[in-house]
Amino acid sequence: MFNYYRKEIEWAGRPLILETGKVARQADGAVLVTYGGTSVLCTAVGAKSVKPGQDFFPLTVNYQEKAYSAGKIPGGFFKREGRPSENEVLTSRLIDRPIRPLFPDNFRNEVQVTATVVSHDMENDPDIVALIGCSAALTLSGIPFFGPVAAARVGKIDGQFVINPTLSQLPQSKLDLVVAGTSEGVLMVESEAQELPEDQMLEAVMIGHAAYQPVIDAIIALAEVAAREPWELPEISKDEVAMRKRVDKIGAKPMADAYKEQKKQLRHDKVDAVRNQIVETLTEEGFDPEKAKPMIKDLEAQVVRGAILKTGTRIDGRDLTTVRPITAEVGTLPRTHGSSLFTRGETQALVVATLGTGQDEQIVDALEGEYRSRFMLHYNFPPYSVGEVGRMGSPGRREIGHGKLAWRALNPLLPTKESFPYTMRVVSEITESNGSSSMATVCGTSLALMDAGVPLPRPVAGIAMGLIKEDRGHAILTDILGDEDHLGDMDFKVAGTSEGVTALQMDIKITSITPEIMKEALEQARDGRMHILGEMSKALAQGREGVSGNAPKITTMAVPKEKIRDIIGQGGKTIREIVEYSGAKVDIGEDGTVTIAATNDDQAQKAINRIQGLVAEPEVGKIYDGKVVKTADFGAFVNFLGPKDGLVHISELAPGRVGRTTDVVKEGDQVKVKVLGFDDRGKVKLSMRVVDQETGDDITDSVGEKTPRAPR
Repeated sequence: MFNYYRKEIEWAGRPLILETGKVARQADGAVLVTYGGTSVLCTAVGAKSVKPGQDFFPLTVNYQEKAYSAGKIPGGFFKREGRPSENEVLTSRLIDRPIRPLFPDNFRNEVQVTATVVSHDMENDPDIVALIGCSAALTLSGIPFFGPVAAARVGKIDGQFVINPTLSQLPQSKLDLVVAGTSEGVLMVESEAQELPEDQMLEAVMIGHAAYQPVIDAIIALAEVAAREPWELPEISKDEVAMRKRVDKIGAKPMADAYKEQKKQLRHDKVDAVRNQIVETLTEEGFDPEKAKPMIKDLEAQVVRGAILKTGTRIDGRDLTTVRPITAEVGTLPRTHGSSLFTRGETQALVVATLGTGQDEQIVDALEGEYRSRFMLHYNFPPYSVGEVGRMGSPGRREIGHGKLAWRALNPLLPTKESFPYTMRVVSEITESNGSSSMATVCGTSLALMDAGVPLPRPVAGIAMGLIKEDRGHAILTDILGDEDHLGDMDFKVAGTSEGVTALQMDIKITSITPEIMKEALEQARDGRMHILGEMSKALAQGREGVSGNAPKITTMAVPKEKIRDIIGQGGKTIREIVEYSGAKVDIGEDGTVTIAATNDDQAQKAINRIQGLVAEPEVGKIYDGKVVKTADFGAFVNFLGPKDGLVHISELAPGRVGRTTDVVKEGDQVKVKVLGFDDRGKVKLSMRVVDQETGDDITDSVGEKTPRAPR
């Protein structure tokens, strides 16, 4: 019934199994990939025809995690998976980026790639498994695809590089780097590092590239026995060849002149005018103008790339290594906890940092289990930032991806929760964009956090690099513009401190680049990063002393674990009373750490006093403020230490003989008492007569020996 094929290899100490022919047989390509105990079902389907007028390649990658894969039932009311989580979006992008450059330039059929996590062993991350499976599914499908690609994760534990570290090993790793590519070279890199030098980052990339070669061989071996017949690509017609020649002849000179305009908006207006003129001319000559759009884009690329390689001068007049003018300021917004405005050329980020308490931590329900995040970074890219009209709604894949890249850049530098018990949220509003707004976000976030008083050991900066590579040579561009990104061969973003790299993201639009080019780009990026850090230091070089006056003041104290119940009270009654009385927020950890957040010192002290009263034990000989809660013939009960009460015997109410308790005190009176000791049942014995009720001084010596009680 099944035409079943299977390929298994040993990879980094675990079996990697590729299976096809049994599941999802109506897809063009379907592969079930298992690594350890993690399995991902990957499929690829391509439309058999092109939609009329379509001038781009519509590729969609969907990565989805099923709760059943980890033996869980989804939360929420509906108990089923809903909108993609942030991790699912990021993994979809991770898969998309290395496979997209490997489709033919003239291929316009819609392609959908789906990766579904169906089993998760809590040790092997499904993202690498999914990327391998999607590459295998495309390779088997017959869809035009110049793969296969594969990927590997590289960690660094105890000074040694580790291939595919498990989820339990990653917390001890100084590096989390994913590298993907073909047998020829690297196409994509995504990483977070703890200030590693550039040479170690490059070494990790090359180790990862070598590590996934057996996986590529396994995919090829499976394709040799299980692949479908390859699709035929449409041939380029004589009309299209003629139209391309006309596009080049009509537009080459005016397009080159348009790209000499250095201001973005004016340049775009002039380029649009040239595009329109080409389309009008072609229409008059009887050509189909819709088919001209990709040809016009190719012409633009030729003009821009050729000028850079020939003259070393870029669109805006800069040379290859110059960073655009930078202006950085902090304290931009008066009522926020921390803010900055970072401007680099025509790219600008308004970044705001907010400090909160443990109650503000983000609760993430992942396949691996629920965890809390105390650092959130949200990136927004409104259409006005590029002078356009557009829909504004929930963040898209690009916004989530750019925000996560900036998050990775800052995360290694954040203080521990023990030394800085705040939850941190940063929002980056991109108010202008012309190249690498994600790296502007990195710079602005670093400044905003320091402005809020977050003790970063060093500021963090980021820079985007580009590449123009032709047979006649190559050029690496520092601080690329938007047009250089669209028309170039590489988008290479590097973030870090003066000590090393904290995040690296690379996307290659050609088949691969050499290690020598990558090394040159890393070195050039370091020079650019050092320059940006110098410009940032003019605004703020380190975190401010103490948190912002607008931020909550957080105090931590430790209490015995057995006292946690006393602070919380039955049904949370006691802790709610503390919050209502003091106006402060109170969090209690399982280890007995109490975090108190207040807007002023008075609120904090009220909460501290209440909590200390709840957990403290009475000390013999110590004087306390108390309140009479009940009177009796034999004395008065006084509440003096949190919920604790003690008895002031009638003989200890005042010097001399007391006839009735109510002659001295009544319920509600505020009194001062001294702890004399404990009775046989552990009850506290108090005295008022040995304490000056006005000053609270101990007057035991002046009172002398206790007056003997009169015989009855």
